[in-house]
Amino acid sequence: MMLAVETPWAVELVGFGKSYRTGWIGSQMAAVRSLTLRLAPGQVLGLLGPNGSGKSTTLKALGGLLAPTRGHCLIFGHPAGSDEARALIGYLPELPHYPLHLSGREFLHYCGGLSSLAEETISERVSEVLTWSGLSAAAEQRLGTYSKGMLQRVGLAQAILHDPPLVLLDEPASGLDPSGRLALNRLIRDLAARGKTVVFSSHLLANTEQLCDRLAILGRGEILIEGTPAELLGTVRDEVPQPSRLEKLYLEKLAAHE
Repeated sequence: MMLAVETPWAVELVGFGKSYRTGWIGSQMAAVRSLTLRLAPGQVLGLLGPNGSGKSTTLKALGGLLAPTRGHCLIFGHPAGSDEARALIGYLPELPHYPLHLSGREFLHYCGGLSSLAEETISERVSEVLTWSGLSAAAEQRLGTYSKGMLQRVGLAQAILHDPPLVLLDEPASGLDPSGRLALNRLIRDLAARGKTVVFSSHLLANTEQLCDRLAILGRGEILIEGTPAELLGTVRDEVPQPSRLEKLYLEKLAAHE
């Protein structure tokens, strides 16, 4: 008789906390107090909350950029920050800095080398993610000529270049106009349709429930409430993210003016 093998959680935080010292001999300040949540493979989790609620700290800990002060963070059963966990993650920081003298294709090719992709597959993967992100036509343009929305899309493209099962996005919609947010939302849903697990943070609430399998609202480093959109709001998600009525009007008027 064969025993069933349990699939590990894509993301597992148990009693996770992170504190910072306020000075050389200052007291400890808790950015995250005690956070426990679990996310199954292929699900999308939205971390919501105001600035200072602990969203970025949590994402950085999952990405292995910060060590927990207490508790633990696991990525598919591996400790966050381990070589095994890092290989399973794609990450887009809140304020990425780009080499503006490089073209989109050159930048992604460079990222492919950093991700230890085989040289013979880098060009193929770069072309694939450029097409996926809608940037093929701008592939040879310097990043310094890209709009905010285009930079966010190339940032997403680098995050999935090595085809990771988990994608972490820190405030990906920040600074985007309605058309940019709609494009971003559709790319996130496409990642989920491809079986990727996605965790993103946001303080923008409009239409967020249409993106997520689970929502967690954070405040002062603690989870205030967590669950599915149906459990929390009684809403049913559209298969394809749709703009709000005001966004539809905005996009229609802009399209007619072009």
